[in-house]
Amino acid sequence: GIVHRLDKDTSGILVVAKNDKSHINLSEQIKNHEVEKTYIALVRGIVKENEATIDMPIGRSQKDRKKMAVGQNGKNAITNFKVIERFPQDNCTLLEVKIETGRTHQIRVHMASIGHPLLGDTLYSNGKSPYKLQGQTLHAMTIGFIHPRTREYMEISAPLPEYFEKILRD
Repeated sequence: GIVHRLDKDTSGILVVAKNDKSHINLSEQIKNHEVEKTYIALVRGIVKENEATIDMPIGRSQKDRKKMAVGQNGKNAITNFKVIERFPQDNCTLLEVKIETGRTHQIRVHMASIGHPLLGDTLYSNGKSPYKLQGQTLHAMTIGFIHPRTREYMEISAPLPEYFEKILRD
């Protein structure tokens, strides 16, 4: 079964368990915040801070049931980010993002809430971008966990998709 899934139009790593015992073990690690998840995101605007933490609860939007939103009735959600590179000519910033919690649409909601939505995100922004995109510019780059059988720490990485690489090259 799928243990770690991604939003539609997000690229990167999925974690799939081969049996029930592994699925339960990996799900517990995620629930207990023992899994390291690193994402790469390209956001609109020039992020001023070199690194920051967004600690705002996320819950179902009261205005649009398809969306999530920052709000007092939400669950605890913590997103940490570091600037990798700023692109003033295109008015965007490349970030490394690590999440301590795993709320639905967490990175997308948090970044939009601070005025830096993901490029290409049509749900939490207008989707406008200076680039030709295939979905929002969010990539699950690396995931680290304890292997359920061997008990050894594993870290798996996925390269950026070609369209994302092309944006960064051009």
